Formats: sequence, structure tokens, C-alpha cells
Amino acid sequence: MVPFSILDLSPVTQGSTVSQALQNSRRLAQEAEAAGYKRFWLAEHHGMKGIASAATAIVISHVAAGTKTIRVGSGGIMLPNHSPLVIAEQFGTLEALYPGRIDLGLGRAPGTDMRTASALRRNMEASANNFPNDVVELQALLGPVRDGQDLIAIPGADSNVPLWLLGSSHFSAHLAGMLGLPFAFASHFAPDMLLSALEIYRERFEPSQYLDKPYAMVGIMGVAAETDAKADHLFTSMQQSFVALRRNARGQFPPPVDSMDGHWSETEKIFVDHAMSYAVVGGPETISRKLDGFIAQTQADEVIVSMPIFDMEARLRSVRLFAEARQELSQAA
Repeated sequence: MVPFSILDLSPVTQGSTVSQALQNSRRLAQEAEAAGYKRFWLAEHHGMKGIASAATAIVISHVAAGTKTIRVGSGGIMLPNHSPLVIAEQFGTLEALYPGRIDLGLGRAPGTDMRTASALRRNMEASANNFPNDVVELQALLGPVRDGQDLIAIPGADSNVPLWLLGSSHFSAHLAGMLGLPFAFASHFAPDMLLSALEIYRERFEPSQYLDKPYAMVGIMGVAAETDAKADHLFTSMQQSFVALRRNARGQFPPPVDSMDGHWSETEKIFVDHAMSYAVVGGPETISRKLDGFIAQTQADEVIVSMPIFDMEARLRSVRLFAEARQELSQAA
């Protein structure tokens, strides 16, 4: 049975607050835990009015404190924004607080616009180019203390928090394979290189102390509802959000609309439809069929679902419907 997980950005919906968004993330994680999901990951984004997960380690702690068994982690921490030592200390602390439940997914994009990125990073170009070295340094800081090691993360040392590499291109696929780490591909918004990146990762994989064979997680946007029409309606929130992103007019997460006509141009529609190529949107039969095809196509070891739904009760219902679809697929296999 392929595990399902959740990717959350703590969306700040129109008319709500950051406080409410963070409470909703905890509530969503509790629902995911009850429904049998494996992980609940939060993503680092900055300077976006509709996303409340910028201080990702703090939000992870907030969610982990409200759950008992589900793994909680980052999808991801944008490592070039940070010193590896700081991340080792933060996630070593999280592991001490919630033993055996913390994941550390790492990305190399800024997770924001260039102006905000320049305020975050010590040296933008050098930080991005130094990503592989930073990953190796972070591995060492989270692992056992070696003889003669001068720099020690406390907390962090010997916490052995599992590392993942995240990506939307071939770069992280090569690096994850070379380092023998699990790999997560952001096909929920960047579909173009999904299959080729998975192929590279699996071909280049070198067994390591962390993994003896490749382990690939793939991302989808997912909206499940009672009917296809209801799911399509709910999905217009994400479509509007992507149009706003393209226009650099990012605001709070919008409510759904009856039709996207008048909300996007033909060029914007093509852009959004392409970015959402792997979205799984529909009623129970539709999402089961789409999930079955997607898993068969990618041979994914795990699927992580981002559920961009305005109404919280509809979001929770979507979590349950995806869990039911997963159960049906496992029984049919």
C-alpha cells in the first residue's frame, strides 16, 4: 500500500488571520493522523500574505504538539536561507521534543521573491551554489560526534533526523541519488521534469547508511469532494491563487468562484492548467482513477497531497476522501 502524506502551507484565507491559519494546520494534521496518513509536512515561504508557515520549525512544533503518531516535518526548509548549524539546532530540538517523528526536507529555492530572498540570505548566489556542501555539513551536524570535530550542534548532534532532498528539476535528483537520500519531487506545481527526474534519481542512486534503495515521493494538488462539480468549484481557489502569483499580486487565499471566466486570460489559463497537470480533482470515483494512473505512471513509493481548499470543513472532508480512495486502491491491488 503506497503511503499518503499531506503538504500544508498554513493558508491564510480571505477574512481570516494567521492565528486561525495555524490552528487550522494543527486541526488538519489531527484529521490526517486519524485517517492514517504517514506524514504532515509544512513548507517555508516568505513574504506571502496567504501563507503562514514562514517560521517553519515553530509551526512544525505547534503541529507535532497537537498530534501523537504522525510524522511532522518540512517540505521543505530552504537551506540556502539558513546556516546549517541553525537548522541542525532547530531540528535537533524538535527531535528531542517529539522523538522519532521529525523529518527534515531540504530545498534550494528561496521560497519567495528576490527582494525578500536577499534580505534572508547571507549571499544569494554563493548560498544557492553551496547547497550540496551545506547538505553534507548538515548531515554531519545531525549525526554522531566524530573525534576531533570542532563544530557541534547542541541540540542536534546524534539526533539523526532523517533528511530528504526536494526538487522540481534534475539537480536535486542527481544529488539525492549521489548521497543515497530519499527524494521528493514537486510535481504538484512543476510537472515538466517529473518522470525524467525520477529516472535520474533511480539510476544514479548509491546505497548509503540512510537508504539501501531509492525512495521517491511525488506531490500532487488534490481536491476531493462528493461530486466532480463540487471539487472543480473548490479548486477555483487554487486557480485564482496561481493567477495572482503570475501577476505578482499575491494576497490571502481566495474563496472559490462559480466560474474562472473573467478571472484569467487565455494565456494565464494555459499556464495554470499546465502547472496543475497532475492535479487530482474530483469526486470519489474520479480521484481513485486519477490516483491509480498517477501511481502506476510514476511508480511512486509515497504520494504527498497539497489540498488548497478555502473552507476548512471541505478541506477536512477532502482528507478523508483521499484516505478512502487509498484504501480502495490497496484492496484492488
